[in-house]
Amino acid sequence: MQRIAVIDYGMGNLRSVSKAIECVADNAEVLVTSDAKLISTADRIVCPGQGAAADCMAALNDANLINTVQELIGTRPFLGICMGLQVLLTHSEENDGIDCMNVVPGQVKRFASPLLDTSGQRLKVPHMGWSPVAHSVAHPLWDNIADKARFYFAHSYYCAPDDQGSVVGQCEYGIEFAVAIAGQQLFACQFHPEKSAKDGLQLLRNFVAWNGKS
Repeated sequence: MQRIAVIDYGMGNLRSVSKAIECVADNAEVLVTSDAKLISTADRIVCPGQGAAADCMAALNDANLINTVQELIGTRPFLGICMGLQVLLTHSEENDGIDCMNVVPGQVKRFASPLLDTSGQRLKVPHMGWSPVAHSVAHPLWDNIADKARFYFAHSYYCAPDDQGSVVGQCEYGIEFAVAIAGQQLFACQFHPEKSAKDGLQLLRNFVAWNGKS
């Protein structure tokens, strides 16, 4: 039986994430934990998160989990969700600027104000609700999910990785921006699969079965 660790650093919708994974992972033990040793021995790791970047980085630091995450990414399948994506980048503009984990070189930027759609109509920030996600690149986590299927978002900042080759999913909300990035044994998304109905559950199901290769 494989073990899936959901990182608990005091922030994030942990119950929804863990229950959604349990729903699609019949033959797995799902642990919500802040124990670095348990996380290090897991077969798969999920890092959810919501809230402000500075608070998330402080909580990860207080839990002594920053080095753990940095060291484990690339060694086994890892899924970052929402803030669990943003903290992987180099730096965020949130909270007057905060350094993040620099696992994925790039910046987290605030949506422009005002943010306008293609017809000049003002868009609300945060970007909240259902939006279509375009598959920039084929990836195993997109299996059985239609291109431009809708996923649920709730964020005021977006990711701009330095390497556009890492982008596997994009969304348009005033601008076109990255909402899913991938690397060796890594997949991270801005949207919330645990809140995205059948397509979100399918992405989690794909993650549970993923061998870590793109």
